[in-house]
Amino acid sequence: MTQSDTTHEVFNQVEPLVDVNLFDGNRALQAALKFNAPAMDTAPLRALGQLVGSADMQTHARLANTFTPQLKTHSRFGHRIDQVEFHPSYHALMAAAVDAGLHGRVFAPEEQASGHAHMKRAAGFMLFTELEPSMLCPISMTYAVTPALKDNPAIYADWAPQLTSRAYDPALKLWREKPGVTMGMGMTEKQGGSDVRANTTRAEPVGSDAWGQRYSVVGHKWFFSAPMCDAFLILAQTASGLSCLFLPRVLPDGSLNGLRIQRLKDKLGNKANASSEVEFHGATAWLVGEEGRGIPQILAMGTLTRLDCALGVSGLMRQALSIALNHTTQRKAFGKYLIDQPLMKNVLADLALESEAATALSMRLARAFDRADDTHEQVMARLLTPIAKFWICKRGSHFAQEAMECLGGNGYVEESGEGIMARIYREMPLNSIWEGAGNIMALDLLRALRKADAAAALAQELAPAKGMHPALDRLAAQLPIRVEEMATELEARRLAQDVALAVQAALLAQTAPLEVFAAFCDSRIGGHWGYSFGSLNAATAFDRIIERAQPR
Repeated sequence: MTQSDTTHEVFNQVEPLVDVNLFDGNRALQAALKFNAPAMDTAPLRALGQLVGSADMQTHARLANTFTPQLKTHSRFGHRIDQVEFHPSYHALMAAAVDAGLHGRVFAPEEQASGHAHMKRAAGFMLFTELEPSMLCPISMTYAVTPALKDNPAIYADWAPQLTSRAYDPALKLWREKPGVTMGMGMTEKQGGSDVRANTTRAEPVGSDAWGQRYSVVGHKWFFSAPMCDAFLILAQTASGLSCLFLPRVLPDGSLNGLRIQRLKDKLGNKANASSEVEFHGATAWLVGEEGRGIPQILAMGTLTRLDCALGVSGLMRQALSIALNHTTQRKAFGKYLIDQPLMKNVLADLALESEAATALSMRLARAFDRADDTHEQVMARLLTPIAKFWICKRGSHFAQEAMECLGGNGYVEESGEGIMARIYREMPLNSIWEGAGNIMALDLLRALRKADAAAALAQELAPAKGMHPALDRLAAQLPIRVEEMATELEARRLAQDVALAVQAALLAQTAPLEVFAAFCDSRIGGHWGYSFGSLNAATAFDRIIERAQPR
């Protein structure tokens, strides 16, 4: 008699969410696009949704996060090279994102002519985030930096063709020898962080050439993301104050610039992306914009990267929700599928409401950038950027934890088929911190409110939902008064939260089924809610809300 090696039968396991079209299953995103850009051709987004939902691309995402970037400061012969090596899967992901036009491609004349370049790009960015968010850092920075370069027309003329190209080339060589390039930023330093006015890096003029005033830069940057990019916009002190400078890795004569990578950051998440500490040893850079006007230059770029923070969390929310729905639809406990258990229904429906509201607000903000000539949209872009960045990102970590709990221990394990949930959880806090943490966003909101017509623009934005829910009507009536009377920073976070909720509700009134809108208002605004997800009113249309959110 021999003892069997098999002690049990494996059953009640979940098939992973792979080889699904992430666009086709995302009804909230489709509704937002129909509302904000009804004439948009969504065929490219459908193709991207198929690609990023594929098993092959998910394997690339796993490998890029498992085999993380490695810094090589010197060659084997002892020469300083300051290069970062990546797993081939990282480059596969970068090539796909660039091919999808998620970088500077938005600013190509043919894209701008469509009238909804930012909307299409925003939807694509959300879809790609569901696959892998961390390598989108250089993609996002290239998006933000490209229009800023127009303040140095000579540099923009030389670099724009490669910045808007759909080609990805990771080689460290002269820009004109490459079919496509990426760009990064270097703003914060050890002593200041978000207070960039405390920067000590100095730039001394050393002449001029075809690209304008040239400087020699000495100093450091404490957070210098994506150091393998082809060029960077940095901040440095000049004779006129803090200024914005263009700093390429490879100089026009083909030599390496004086940029030294000290080390890569060991971060909580964002593992596939290389974030670094650098020093400038007489590095060469060129002025962008006016000397001493570096802060306004940064704020213009920050508006676009903050949009990406909101889009990124919205995409992560959607992926976490999809994984939770996929798991609970297949997994049984206590005699029935998890999704049929009343308490689980409450949690899943609550997460679905949060995800759809985040998508609606993020895509509404993207629309404002497509209509930059419209006065109302200008005000809404200034108003909604800090609001969306603050509120959506604040909700992200709590959302990811609750979605992970739907999977139980399997969601906490890196190696499992659902190990992406752990990656999502680690990624969530980054978007809240990057490009200005919560307090910075609240202060930015106060600055926006001091601009003319902010209260009137907000009232106009909320008007379409008037009379549709009493709790929303009460909040909408109070907000213009609170906006006008806001005289202290102490309540700025609460105001940002309430404006976000009101705008989200007004958008859901126009884009979502009545049961979604009503449940959102009842819970988030009407007070029929607890302090955690899964505490919706018993009268909520749970089944219809969950069905709308299903990824398949």
